[in-house]
Amino acid sequence: MNQALRLIALLPMLALAACGFHLRGSAAMPQGMQRVHLTVGGSGDFQRKLARALLASNVTLEDSAGPGVAELRVPAQNFTVQSLTINGAAQVTEFAVRFHVAFAATDSDGKVIVPEQTIDLQREFSYDASQPVGTQSQMEQIQGSLIDDAIQAVLFRLQAVAEHGTTAAAKAVGPMPATASTTQQPPQYVPTPIGN
Repeated sequence: MNQALRLIALLPMLALAACGFHLRGSAAMPQGMQRVHLTVGGSGDFQRKLARALLASNVTLEDSAGPGVAELRVPAQNFTVQSLTINGAAQVTEFAVRFHVAFAATDSDGKVIVPEQTIDLQREFSYDASQPVGTQSQMEQIQGSLIDDAIQAVLFRLQAVAEHGTTAAAKAVGPMPATASTTQQPPQYVPTPIGN
């Protein structure tokens, strides 16, 4: 029975990994953000997925800044892993994976429409040392899910500006995902920060 429950807990994460990123609907961009120069600290999945989400929102991505080109800057994006609970045998039994993103946007006239702000998301997971599962694969799935949620939060804030003006971005709260818990072996590595 215990194994069946573990499998059921793992299924949502596997389904998430299998389907990949799907934009939950294109976002309406603010006026002056039809052409955007995207600058992301680091590279990897966050930059690629954010670019794809912007393209799906009818934004033309420009290779360089210039007159008539808006700026979307992501100076920081990084993951951290923190131990949450330890059992009587001094084994870590629960971890939190956190994703931090800082971003800001200016329109095509150079006016700040989203002042620099942050998005901080987290997933928690536990493990059973007697039932090891591919920890690195699970960590990558969790990181992918956090990246997708962070991108949705960025788009949500940009759409809030489009619909309600520049003060809306500071008040907007992006989709906060529910904590995903699975049974896993503890991570054997510390993920390299993406945005450093």
